[in-house]
Amino acid sequence: QVQLVESGGGLVQAGGSLRLSCAVSGRTLTLYAMGWFRQAPGKEREFVAVISRSGRITSYADSVKGRFTISRDNAKNTVYLQMNSLKAEDTAVYSCAARLALSGAATAPDRYDDWGQGTQVTVSS
Repeated sequence: QVQLVESGGGLVQAGGSLRLSCAVSGRTLTLYAMGWFRQAPGKEREFVAVISRSGRITSYADSVKGRFTISRDNAKNTVYLQMNSLKAEDTAVYSCAARLALSGAATAPDRYDDWGQGTQVTVSS
């Protein structure tokens, strides 16, 4: 089991940028594929982005493709989500998740083992 702590959320105007961080502790990050998910009020949790253990494979939801970038720094045990050109519909609680896996980049929330508490992102229009 690992502990995940997100940071970097906040209030930003439409068109602006934020970078979320997910600090991982308890075990080495290199064992895990990492995902970002979000949940808006009244909506189900949805996949945003995922990065494989090696970092060579990434995948994005269509709604964020070209605007968001997921990355990882295994030396710092941290995963990032760079969010550019933010829109009002990006407003949600963003959570990172860890999946103990040999390979791959799963997008379904139930494939993940550990979750952070989330950080609020609010985009004003």
